[in-house]
Amino acid sequence: MSIPAILAPLFVQVLLTFAVMLGMMYSRGTALMSGKTRMESIAMREPNWPYRATLFANCFSNQFELPVLFYVLTILAMATRHADLTFVLLAWVFVAMRLLQALAHVTSNDVRFRGGCYGVGAIVLLVMWLIFIIKIMLGLP
Repeated sequence: MSIPAILAPLFVQVLLTFAVMLGMMYSRGTALMSGKTRMESIAMREPNWPYRATLFANCFSNQFELPVLFYVLTILAMATRHADLTFVLLAWVFVAMRLLQALAHVTSNDVRFRGGCYGVGAIVLLVMWLIFIIKIMLGLP
């Protein structure tokens, strides 16, 4: 696989993280400028943000959980030349689940849908790791 094909899903995940961060910044800035939230109410990381700002903050925080394992695996798979078509397809499924989860998180916050997307993404990432581990440990191409 080409480097752009391998890295494209990772780039989308990175852009998702920045998009959620910008949404969080906007919702927090709006809350502060409107007076809904006062600076002294959040200065020590107290959870005093309005609902919408909290949705974005939680979603942003979530981008540093499972995706970290995805980033590491992508780099390792590329470095060891184990990023094949199966890897790239599974990577796209993982990222698609992350996109859907984030969208649900900052809109309807439908926990069942969001949780389902998280679960499918987690299973896909686990499968990706297992395939990689087996290939490395058995010396398979």
